[in-house]
Amino acid sequence: MINFDFYTPTRVLFGADRENEAGKQVAAFGGHKVMIIYGKKGGHVESSGLLERVHQSLNGAGLSYIDFSGVVPNPRLSLVKEGIRIGRSEGVDFLLPIGGGSVIDTAKGIGYGIANDFEIEDLLYGRVKTDKNLPIGVILTIAAAGSEMSSSMVLTIEDGMMKRSYGHDCSRPRFAIMNPELTYSLPAYQTASGAADIMMHTMERYFTPTDTDTSLTDRIAEGLMISVRDAAQVAVKDPENYDARATLMWAGSLSHNGLTGAGRVSDFATHKIEHELGGMFDVAHGAGLASVWGSWARYVYKTNPGRFAQFGEKVFGIDASQTSDSDITDTVLASITAWETWCHSIDMPTTLTELGIYPTDSQIEEMAEKCVFGRNGHIGFFQPLTKEDIVAILQMAK
Repeated sequence: MINFDFYTPTRVLFGADRENEAGKQVAAFGGHKVMIIYGKKGGHVESSGLLERVHQSLNGAGLSYIDFSGVVPNPRLSLVKEGIRIGRSEGVDFLLPIGGGSVIDTAKGIGYGIANDFEIEDLLYGRVKTDKNLPIGVILTIAAAGSEMSSSMVLTIEDGMMKRSYGHDCSRPRFAIMNPELTYSLPAYQTASGAADIMMHTMERYFTPTDTDTSLTDRIAEGLMISVRDAAQVAVKDPENYDARATLMWAGSLSHNGLTGAGRVSDFATHKIEHELGGMFDVAHGAGLASVWGSWARYVYKTNPGRFAQFGEKVFGIDASQTSDSDITDTVLASITAWETWCHSIDMPTTLTELGIYPTDSQIEEMAEKCVFGRNGHIGFFQPLTKEDIVAILQMAK
């Protein structure tokens, strides 16, 4: 393994009814004035009674709070700025997002803005850096992004509809409440999209250029992917299956807290390509990833075909026992196809057409240009990709 740091400070409260402990946890971490952040006003967080239960928990701990709603998928910078303005005027000192990655990332952006004296655009464009954020706690309702234990944040800048990220350990939530029952009401498509995102967070680390021994981390990643593979197929058909929901929820956190990348370099090229799809077409993140990964894989596999063969053998049961070095390509392609077959089994797309978008050549050029903008002309590490490479992958993905 290469040298690495592994830091996971988030306290996890897992299981039924744990959301009722939110007030106690906020108080334990020093909060006094809480901003509760969630999605649509009048939406499920409110109508299900979850928001009221959280209010009661905060009241019981003697805490004051304000509600801040309106978060949408592919979260917008403009709403973050509004949250910063309100948070400052109200004297907010603790953030409590209720939802999934979009809500949590919005909270992280608001926290950066309140704790620092700069424009959030400058942080996203890499003009400034910081190690200051407000403390954040999370009540998770969607198993997908892993933002509840990660250091990263992704926001959409409406000027040009560009998605940009920033990551620092200061934004890792102090606690994450995970009740699998809170995910029962998710539509099958959203459940499946989340599962694809969890798989991809692991795969972006699994397909590594690191050529030293990472077998221990491989086994952790492979076990996680097998568990997600199976649990997703159960959850989309039986949405109130507690065990499947619990597996997805915990896997989502483990896939993105750094564990499956320990000791090796990660890639994340597919994520960066999908960010531009999300910015231009506002697609569901996991579905967008699924629609692109097969084309990325077929474009880059010759860089290390053995890694793809191992992925197929260990995660999808491809029989590589009779494969020689000369015909490993058959195993590689079977491995990529196995991933796509799994995607189809949970109604996830594997092409842009299946995703329901039909980008023109000029739109593909624009996405590829935005993808490498500010990144020294390339993305990815498994095989560094230039603008021309990204154009080719997106053309293949049609």
